[in-house]
Amino acid sequence: MRHRKLAAPVAALIAVLAFPAFTAAHVSVHPNTVPAGAFATLNVRVPGEEEHAYAWKVAMQVPDGFISFDTENVPGWSAEVKTKTLSKPIETDDGPIDEEVAEIVWTGDKKEGKLEDGTFVQFPLSVAIPESYEGKSLAFKTLEYYSNGKVARWIGSPEAEEPAPTINVTAKGGLIEEVAGGEAGPAASEVPSGEASTGAGEAQMQMSGEESSSGSGEGSDKTLAIIALIVGALGLLVGGGALVVARRSTEATR
Repeated sequence: MRHRKLAAPVAALIAVLAFPAFTAAHVSVHPNTVPAGAFATLNVRVPGEEEHAYAWKVAMQVPDGFISFDTENVPGWSAEVKTKTLSKPIETDDGPIDEEVAEIVWTGDKKEGKLEDGTFVQFPLSVAIPESYEGKSLAFKTLEYYSNGKVARWIGSPEAEEPAPTINVTAKGGLIEEVAGGEAGPAASEVPSGEASTGAGEAQMQMSGEESSSGSGEGSDKTLAIIALIVGALGLLVGGGALVVARRSTEATR
């Protein structure tokens, strides 16, 4: 009986120690695997993660090469597609194109457009994936603005604490699919340079400290690894202590 009473708090303690490392969600794009040249609907999924505050604006940078994005009407939110002028126009069947998409900004209204803690919203986008990205990964760096003044910067590598939402672009003619078992995207060194498109607008100004943020992301990864080792060691120590106490209590009752 004493062994059972001791085992319960031990398990609870281990769970509490391990819990913080696995609770955070982040901005993501679904489906996360799309063939080059495909017309697809991508859902930008944004969570609310601030206690006593709500997210009211989301600004997403678009990699180079996207000529147009069609946005869906999401109740409570308005969408603005910002463009930039190309240095060299692109020739198409419909004539030359001298602009491409640089940024998409969703802004919530004061009544319905409030992304509260513990909820999420999806922003669907209809888009054609440029064929030039075949076999690569695309990161859509995103800023999430909260009512308390905090800005969540989803601009890091896939392993960072605040990773950018990423999709994998497969061979032309393949399937549009959601690959489970992990987030899309390679290591930071493998992400194509096109993902860091330079666009005018508020998001670009806010991302001026991007290099230092990426560096801090690597430091955060190391910190999380150390915390995981400490949690594991604590679990072993507590578990060992529980076994010792259980054996002593068993011997005492004989």
